[in-house]
Amino acid sequence: ESMTPDGFLSWLLAREWDYRSAAAIERLIRGAAFRYKAYPEEIDYDISRGLSRNQMERLLSLDFVRQGQNLFITGSSGTGKSFLSTAIGYQACKNGIRTLYANTSKLLGMLKVAKAKGTIEAELKKIERCQLLILDDAFLVPIDAKERPILLDIIEDRHGRKAIVISSQLPVANWYDAIGDPTVADAVLDRIVHSSHRIELTGESIRKMNAKK
Repeated sequence: ESMTPDGFLSWLLAREWDYRSAAAIERLIRGAAFRYKAYPEEIDYDISRGLSRNQMERLLSLDFVRQGQNLFITGSSGTGKSFLSTAIGYQACKNGIRTLYANTSKLLGMLKVAKAKGTIEAELKKIERCQLLILDDAFLVPIDAKERPILLDIIEDRHGRKAIVISSQLPVANWYDAIGDPTVADAVLDRIVHSSHRIELTGESIRKMNAKK
């Protein structure tokens, strides 16, 4: 069926809009520096690990991100913490939300070097520009005296304004000791705990279960 000139123009504009939208999402995904791909529709709710579909779907609505709240995902190795946090990150990118994914230890190490070089302010501004920051594998490696104030700077910059997703093998109750310095630990946890949602995963490692199949 032939199109009218106006209809053809509308079709072209719609195609151009779709193309630009897809390109923008792809840029956000590349900029987020995810370690791997993880899509919300691939989340397995049948595995017994204490994951509530209802809670996860609420989180995937991204209201907590828009409200500058935080999410903690804890559980033993292999229970899917990184996958869930990355899936939320992908969902954020699809909704036009600038996101950054980072291994916590590597990020703090990089920022420590940047501080020694005098370039840390520029690096912190890059992080601050992201509406969602995902800190993966937090507190697995002890935080040293030079990294603690950097972590506090990141938390302070985002407090009450921009969201953080933190995944960790350690329960939240152990984070105080993991941070190491009581004063810094008090300051960090006071700013993130009270406005947080929590997913506490249980059960056997999914990687081990898949290896047995």
